[in-house]
Amino acid sequence: MNLSSELTAIAQYLTGEFTNQEQAIAEPAWYVHLRLWHQPVSLFTEDSFTLFAEQANVLKLDQPYRQRLIRIQQQPSQASLQVQYYMPKNPTALRGAGANPTVLKSLTTNDFELLPGCLLDVTANQLERDCYHFKATLPSDRRCCFSYAGNTVQVSIGFEATPDEFLSYDKGIDSTTGKATWGAILGPYRFRRVRS
Repeated sequence: MNLSSELTAIAQYLTGEFTNQEQAIAEPAWYVHLRLWHQPVSLFTEDSFTLFAEQANVLKLDQPYRQRLIRIQQQPSQASLQVQYYMPKNPTALRGAGANPTVLKSLTTNDFELLPGCLLDVTANQLERDCYHFKATLPSDRRCCFSYAGNTVQVSIGFEATPDEFLSYDKGIDSTTGKATWGAILGPYRFRRVRS
């Protein structure tokens, strides 16, 4: 696959192990100290770069959660990027794979469920040669929902990425009131890479 410079760059910026330690220390009442993993996986390689994502509270690293698949692809008809999310059909089987990526080697696309409304549009702002600021947003006409424990959960998703920082805007939404109930309620979680 021939990757554009933008797709190559966003894949590099997102891959690795991240922490929001500085933010959690500065604002402990609003931000939990998290560890976030984005591990590359060999799925959808014909036209995409795909990552397995998982996070954990640093006080409970043995209890990671929010497993998902992030597929970044170039739109053939446009010069823009899109990010499609998928949910594992059996999250328990993948628990801990962020920190132990050998678990991911046997994955197939059948292990994941497409989340059709969870499709982000990405804008790339070139800061200098081969250096970008990416912003991925959920258009207002899309709703990102999935089933969890027998309930339909709505989330607002989005992120920004640069070579130095990953900002997560993910938050849970009360479908009745439309208000955020958890996550990045007061602003993004600010992650810095601790390991590539």
